[in-house]
Formats: sequence, C-alpha cells, structure tokens
Amino acid sequence: DGLWSILMETILDLPIENKIFYAVLVFSWTVYLWEAYLAYRQRRIYRSTMHVPQELGKIMDTDTFEKSRLYQLDKSNFSFWSGLYSETEGTLILLLGGIPFLWKVAGTVTARFGLGPEYEVCECSTIFQSLSFLMLATLFSAFTGLPWSIYNTFVIEEKHGFNQQTLGFFLKDAVKKFIVTQCILLPVTSLLLYIIKIGGDFFFIYAWLFTLGVSLVLVTIYADYIAPLFDKFTPLPEGELKEEIESMSKSINFPLTKVYVVEGSKRSSHSNAYFYGFFKNKRIVLFDTLMEDYSPLNKDGEPENVPAEETDTPTEAKAKPKNKKQGCNNPEVLAVLGHELGHWKLGHTVKNIVISQMNSFLCFFLFAVLIGRKELFIAFGFYDSQPTLIGLMIIFQFIFSPYNEVLSFCLTVLSRRFEFQADAFARGMGRASELYSALIKLNKDNLGFPVADWLFSMWHYSHPPLLERLRALGGTKQD
Repeated sequence: DGLWSILMETILDLPIENKIFYAVLVFSWTVYLWEAYLAYRQRRIYRSTMHVPQELGKIMDTDTFEKSRLYQLDKSNFSFWSGLYSETEGTLILLLGGIPFLWKVAGTVTARFGLGPEYEVCECSTIFQSLSFLMLATLFSAFTGLPWSIYNTFVIEEKHGFNQQTLGFFLKDAVKKFIVTQCILLPVTSLLLYIIKIGGDFFFIYAWLFTLGVSLVLVTIYADYIAPLFDKFTPLPEGELKEEIESMSKSINFPLTKVYVVEGSKRSSHSNAYFYGFFKNKRIVLFDTLMEDYSPLNKDGEPENVPAEETDTPTEAKAKPKNKKQGCNNPEVLAVLGHELGHWKLGHTVKNIVISQMNSFLCFFLFAVLIGRKELFIAFGFYDSQPTLIGLMIIFQFIFSPYNEVLSFCLTVLSRRFEFQADAFARGMGRASELYSALIKLNKDNLGFPVADWLFSMWHYSHPPLLERLRALGGTKQD
C-alpha cells in the first residue's frame, strides 16, 4: 500500500508534459494488450474447434472447415507478431525521440536544397520541412512494413492458395503505391498547412471544408484514374448478367451508368463487389473472382486467341491454379449486388459520409483549441518550436487515441447493423435463397472461419458472422 501511494505521488509530481507523454504510452499499450487478449480468445477457438458444428453440417464440408481453421490460425499468429513489432517500434520511436530527430533531419534536407528557414526563400519554409518530414516518415514506414507484407503475401497467402503474384509484380506494385501516395499526400498536406497558416481564428472551418473537398474529389476520381493504375478494369460483356443487373438497378431507381469487371485474380483469389460515384453517375465493379463463369481461376489456361501483349508476362503473375472452382453463379451474383444496392437505397453510404465529416469537423475544432498548448509539443521533444504538421500528428494520432478507439467500436457496431439491413433488403427483393448460397460460397472461397468468440467478433467484425447472417435470412435451405 505504501509503495502504491509513493508511486502515485511520484506520478502526480511529474510536470504536465511528462504526464501527457506517459499517458499516451500507457494508453497505447493498454489498447495493444486488450487486442492481444481478444486475439488469444479467438485463437483458442481456432485451436479447439476441430469438427464442423452440427448447425453447419449441411453447409460446410470437413475439408473446407479444416482449411479455413488453419488459414485463420496462421493469420492470427502472424497478426500477433506483426502487432507486437509495431507496438514495440512505436514505443521505441517515442522513447528515443524519433519524431524530433526526423524533424531535424528533414530540416537538414530542406536546407541542403536552399529551402530552409534561414534562407528566407518564402514564408513557406516550414511547409517544405514538413513535406520532407512526411516523405521520410512514410519511407521509413514503407521499409519497415515491407518484410511483414512480403511474409503475409508469399508465405501465408501463398500457403493457403490465395496469392497470385510474383515477387516482381509485388515489388513493382509497392513502388507504384508509394509514388501515387506521395503524389496525393504531399500537395494535399502542403495546401492544408497553408490554409491553417493563413486561416486566422476560423482556420478549422476552412481546413475541414478543404479536407471534405479533397475526399469528395478522391472518391470521384479513384475508380477512374487511380485504381486502373494497379488493376485492369474492363466493361462487363453484353449478355444475360449485364441485362439482369441493369434491370435490377432500374427497379430500385439506381442510376447505373456502367458495370466493370476488375482483374482481382491477378493479385489474389479473394472476391468482392462494390459501387461508386455521385448523384446520377453510379458504376458497379465486380471482381472476376466473384463470378464462377468469369474467373480465370476456373479455367484451364489463357484463351488461345488473346494477343501476346494482353496476357500477363511470367514476371507479372503466376500460372493460374487449375480445378479450383470458385465464385457465384449469376443469380447469386445478383443477390450479392442486391445487398450492395441495399446499402445505397437505405442511405448507408450517405450516413457514413455524414458521420465521417461530423467527426472530421469535431477533430479540427478540438485541434484549434489544443494547438496553442506548448506542453503538448514539449511532451514529444519539441522544446523550441511548434510545427503545425507535428501538432496535427500529436493531436490526431496520440491525444485523440481514446476517442478514436471508442469511435471505431461504435462504427463497427453500426456497420454490422447496416449489413443486416442490406441483407434484409436483398431478401425483400426475393433473393433470400440466392444470397444464402452466395454467402456460403464466398465464405468458402475466402476461407472464412464460421465460429467466432463473442467478444472478439463484437469488437472486430464489421460484418456479422456467417451463421448470424444465415439465421437472419430465414435459414433458407439449399439443395
């Protein structure tokens, strides 16, 4: 008891900046340990559930059940080690003063190019140093994350039959991603910092409006200009499926303009479908792996009449595995799309945007309140200066972390609710039995494990577990 009171007195006697620093560290490790505990509970399920539960007997064979169990166990073990590394790295960066050190390095780099504050080239010298800092930080993050990403793709995903990439394709992709990210991140950040600099007392309103504008522009251009840099998008060929999609869209007044198929099979055999676009210009994107009649994974080889330049070179993608039947038939694809269109019809997309922007406005407002507090900067090793970018980083990443955790959990709960509603919408369209069988097939194709610890799934699952969704669909029996 005496030791505890001495410890409390010592903590209370610490300067405010030390209290802030240690509170951030303690909270970060608390979250990590909570996540590790949840993962341990789920790993226990993977290890102990060796047989298909009776309820799943009719919809899941023993072989698929065992494959999904081993896949999820491998993923969970990988997640534990990568999470531990990430937490340790973050802690060491804070304890060893990595952030102020990198800021000084960024200043040296900027000065080398004649853009440092001492040269008085313009009032924007701090912005140049901020961009240099940002580039170095993202470069460091990319390099430290690369071995983990390689292991995940070429050991875990490869072992379980999902990876379709070669190392050359993967590395080219990583470089491309880094360059595209910099091309967006650096100009957007420099403009944001400039707006904060000249915005006066109400800068937080202008900063929020600017980020709102940027996010709307990115959503608009992503699928047309950014995504095609990484994947090949082709219009869905004329035929029965396209006609049915157009007919279904028309029946609920969904303003569909185009339907694309994306070659997801070039990098992975996981499947997906989504829609994008504003107002009267909506497009639907289907992964080729979603459709059993379309997926290259179901074909014995490339068609003979494809021109040489259109096929993947040996360095781009691996030979497609044979006899791995996957994907959904046309009625099931339509049921999946019925679910996706349900999100639109029920206003889920708009609600998510509104929540996101309300959160963004609140964060910028609180940032405006806190940015003048020198102790926040001193806590993280900035004794003589208070750079805006560092302020954004400290406040948004560290100070807001408890709020971010609570918000993240609330959004997960809301997302599950939206998924049930979208399933019910598809059921209302008369597609319950097709969605039922599609969910089973997609779960099988993606090796989802159907048994979940209640606490783990409550905290992590943005989509309800398979069994809950099937029960909600009314337990429609399949032959």
